[in-house]
Amino acid sequence: MQPDAVKKLLEAVQAGQTTVSAAMEELKALPFVELGHSTVDTHRALRQGFPEVIYGGGKTVGQIVDVARALGPSSNVLVTRLGASEGSSVASQIGGEYDPMSRTVRVVRAPIEIRGLGPIAVVSAGTSDQPVSEEAAVTAEMLGNVVDRIFDVGVAGIHRVMHKTDRLRAASVIVVVAGMEGALPSVVGGLTSRPVIAVPTSVGYGASFGGIAALLGMLNSCAAGVTVVNIDNGFGAGYAASLMNRRRSPEPA
Repeated sequence: MQPDAVKKLLEAVQAGQTTVSAAMEELKALPFVELGHSTVDTHRALRQGFPEVIYGGGKTVGQIVDVARALGPSSNVLVTRLGASEGSSVASQIGGEYDPMSRTVRVVRAPIEIRGLGPIAVVSAGTSDQPVSEEAAVTAEMLGNVVDRIFDVGVAGIHRVMHKTDRLRAASVIVVVAGMEGALPSVVGGLTSRPVIAVPTSVGYGASFGGIAALLGMLNSCAAGVTVVNIDNGFGAGYAASLMNRRRSPEPA
């Protein structure tokens, strides 16, 4: 349940437009719903401002559909890490849209309010990094941010990222996705005063060790202000960037 929905319900009780019993019926799903195979956290949007995001890897189509429906008829839904077959099936059953590049299903049931202080730039070093960068971009968009996508500007042709400096400096937060040696976040961190979230990818040859080389390179960045998420974790980077960029509501008196 979304915070606005709870607020409207309580206001309706206060105004005498609905009964306490009816309101209790509306709220009975809080704070979670037991499905047997899953325990769905329907309270998360109230606590954190964003509803639960469904990680699709390892789940059956039926389990994902059950969880998505349990989140409520008015909640926007994001499902990550779905192959084409599973993604298309899930999307058709819950009224969503499958994006093969980001491997996500999105269901937009309520208008997405732009809550970011400014744009989030999502930068990929190479075209092969784009699935992870798109996961970050889609996540940030679903969480209420304007996203500026900057693709294929790795250090092998460093003039490419230098040409994007104005766009990087216009962003509030920058997500940089890179495989191979993972050098791009250090370059971007040295060009701007914005926080940089580095995402190592598993793109690379044998000695990249499935992204470990990029991960270690990013963890040892000499550019101040670079933080690092796990290998291929575009979702985590998009979520963290959204929290950094989020326009805060005044605390209640």
